[in-house]
Amino acid sequence: MTTIGGKKREKIDRLAELAARDEERGVSLWQDAFRRLRRNPAAIIGAVILTVFVLVALIGPFLVPYGPTDTMGIREGVIKPGVIPGASSEHWFGYDHQGRDVFSRMIVGARQTLLVGVVATLIGLAVGVLIGGVAGAAAGLGGRWGRWVDSTLMRFIDMLLALPSLLLAVSIAALLGPSLTTVMIAVGMVSVPVFARLLRGSMIAQSNSDYVLAATSLGVRKSKIALAHVLPNSLAPVIVQATLTLATAIIEAAALSFLGLGNPDSATPEWGVMLADAQDQLGVRPELAIYPAVAIIITALGFTLLGESMREALDPKLRK
Repeated sequence: MTTIGGKKREKIDRLAELAARDEERGVSLWQDAFRRLRRNPAAIIGAVILTVFVLVALIGPFLVPYGPTDTMGIREGVIKPGVIPGASSEHWFGYDHQGRDVFSRMIVGARQTLLVGVVATLIGLAVGVLIGGVAGAAAGLGGRWGRWVDSTLMRFIDMLLALPSLLLAVSIAALLGPSLTTVMIAVGMVSVPVFARLLRGSMIAQSNSDYVLAATSLGVRKSKIALAHVLPNSLAPVIVQATLTLATAIIEAAALSFLGLGNPDSATPEWGVMLADAQDQLGVRPELAIYPAVAIIITALGFTLLGESMREALDPKLRK
């Protein structure tokens, strides 16, 4: 008994020593993750790409040389059947088939693309966290009735997961009708199952932690334990997934716009709409499709690099 008691004391003393060391250094999970990100070249590249993208989206529309809907090329008579002027000193990316400045439309379109990606991700995150949070709290702390609630919610999530994401987005968009709001809702609903399942699994794992057992033994209400302790400690993987979902949201929004399910007003610049409009001009000016396609790819790459780097930085297996 003495040996067992001595081992327990040694473990407790060791844990206290480690806790005191972390407290002295002031290192939390997020601080340690940020330190890892600063040493990760992929994270730096992703952060640079996203910084440029956000700056262009926010301040670029105020600095464009021409109006994105100004059909100056037709007014000046330079647009003719089978002839679309390319890049020049005045028009860096040339004109499109309606005589509009492509560079100005690309800059203004960045804001629309960012808006669609962020709003769609927030929709998916909000609904997914609501469903996953209820299911995770019910499964981990709700007893028999909680397991029934969890099973019911997860069967609904499984139904959504059974459908291919693009097919589900197209179905929702076709049901609601083409518009920018439709694209946001459709893309957001596609990401709901991922957020819900991820948060549910994380909350169930946290529900088996020692601090939950201690709070329960002290008589703390289970609802307070779930909201004040389990949920905040379960959000790290969900936040990382939100960064990765932004990349997917931008690609899927562009796909819906390409299929004609996005904003029906092609005068409003958006990279997916610009890519769709360029299909009839590939034989004359293939650059009209290359510019928005490359912009979408680079932006999605930035979100992916940063998201994967955050996932590695927050992985407990890699923490020393």
